[in-house]
Amino acid sequence: MKVLLISTEKLPVPPVRGGAIQTYIQGVAPYLSERHDLTVLGRDDPQLPSLEQIGKIRYVRVPGGLFDIYRDHVVRFLSNETFDVIHIFNRPRLVHPVRNAQPGARIILSMHNDMFFSDKITPPEAETAIAETDRIITISNYIGQTISQLYPQAAPKLRTIYSGVDLNRFVPWYSEQARPIRDSLRAQYHLQGKKVILFAGRLSPKKGADVLLRAMPELARQYNAIALVLIGGKWYSDNKISDYVAYLRSLAARSPVPVITTGYIPQQEIHKWFTAGDIFVCPSQWQEPLARVHYEAMASGLPIITTARGGNPEVIIPGVNGLVVQQPENPMAFVEALMTLLSDETLCRRMGEAGRKLAQERYTWERVANEIIDVWETIPIAVSQQEENASQPIEESMHMVPNPDSDRTTQSVPASEFPLEAPFSDRLKAQTKTGREEKTVLPKPLAPLQPTANLPANVILFPRLASPVGKRAKKAIVQKRHTSTTHSGKLLKAKGVKQTDNRLLKISRKRKARRLKARIMTMKSRVKKTKRLVNKRIYVMGKRGLLKRKKRTGSI
Repeated sequence: MKVLLISTEKLPVPPVRGGAIQTYIQGVAPYLSERHDLTVLGRDDPQLPSLEQIGKIRYVRVPGGLFDIYRDHVVRFLSNETFDVIHIFNRPRLVHPVRNAQPGARIILSMHNDMFFSDKITPPEAETAIAETDRIITISNYIGQTISQLYPQAAPKLRTIYSGVDLNRFVPWYSEQARPIRDSLRAQYHLQGKKVILFAGRLSPKKGADVLLRAMPELARQYNAIALVLIGGKWYSDNKISDYVAYLRSLAARSPVPVITTGYIPQQEIHKWFTAGDIFVCPSQWQEPLARVHYEAMASGLPIITTARGGNPEVIIPGVNGLVVQQPENPMAFVEALMTLLSDETLCRRMGEAGRKLAQERYTWERVANEIIDVWETIPIAVSQQEENASQPIEESMHMVPNPDSDRTTQSVPASEFPLEAPFSDRLKAQTKTGREEKTVLPKPLAPLQPTANLPANVILFPRLASPVGKRAKKAIVQKRHTSTTHSGKLLKAKGVKQTDNRLLKISRKRKARRLKARIMTMKSRVKKTKRLVNKRIYVMGKRGLLKRKKRTGSI
């Protein structure tokens, strides 16, 4: 099959600037390309060419950064090529434009975050995305349950496929391959003879690095031969000092435990730091989907302490490969868990070895790729013809031939032809027990906009624009009519009939540009303020130290 993987607009693939989704794609792509003709579509980057062929994988890169810009370029690319399967990563808002551009393709949606919340997508957009998607893959049960709670109609399409890790790069710290790297890093940062507690992730409040730092003073009263390493920066490939980063540094300066802050580490180098650690801690404060650092810690033979937040506990067997903290906001809860491991070196080693074994058995990229292919290949092809007046221009521009065996109605296929391992299809299982025949109706493309002549005299319709133009345009489905004349398919003002599509788009773009500029200026001012505060603190502390030295020497 001809398959397209569509990454997000934030970071490029391969993950030269980091990113969990980008690492995921890079991990499974070699295995997927062995059995299918694979193209990866992602955002551009100065370090990468716009077109590239690596082995059997074709990479296409288009302008990104902002969703609207990226979406338009994705649609433009799809207007020139056709695919059997289109696999979209973590962007349900892309489903509808992709479905319009490729009505005959099977669309898979991989969800890595809570992107179905109302602050990320409007309910009408979410319902459309679910209806036009053939399958929804989630990286944890937590994500699947969240989606099914918000939109129960998505439950039969959900399937959890846990992520994977490169076992050749992330090796146990006690292995011969890792020993030279471990010794070198420990010597460089004066960590010999210490138990190293490792944190890896973005330095943001929801990741909880401050809670871990606030646990160190109490821990130091019991154990003095320990050190804390914080791996990560403000954002992927970004080591700028935010207010929170400055706060962490102030906590680290007062900590009785040595604290090493590495800043952002490139994805191709981060495995080296995992070999230097003894205990891995993930102090997440938010409902995290499932941080991929858990897989990397397991592969590196480290016992894990994580929080009961989101999907993080799903890969932890308490007492076997790690411990789960039930009160993530309480530093003393981490003190207790760390003391359990620090006081028993044998337990640490046993948990680390068990984690490595679990990674080898369950969390390889090959297993992830095989499960993805199973999803692709178990979806039957079902193409519904559009209205003749709507489908003809699409077919001419796409050079596609309509399916002669299909008609306007969607085809019903028994659910038994959809082998799922989804834990969210309890409703379907209940139907099976009662003996009723299960039917899964494949999604039908949206019908063309009907003329307003058939509607009540005081209502006009707003068609879905090619580009969303702001909150008001997204939410406006029907509008009271204040004039006596209407034009179907046009945006109308409340006072008089006037076509405003292009004008509204221009206004929206200008507003977005102004907001972006204001946001950048605010961020710059915050950075300057933080730098001034840090410099002032350094100056004051230096001056106090000079006065103390003068007093001791009697020169003052």
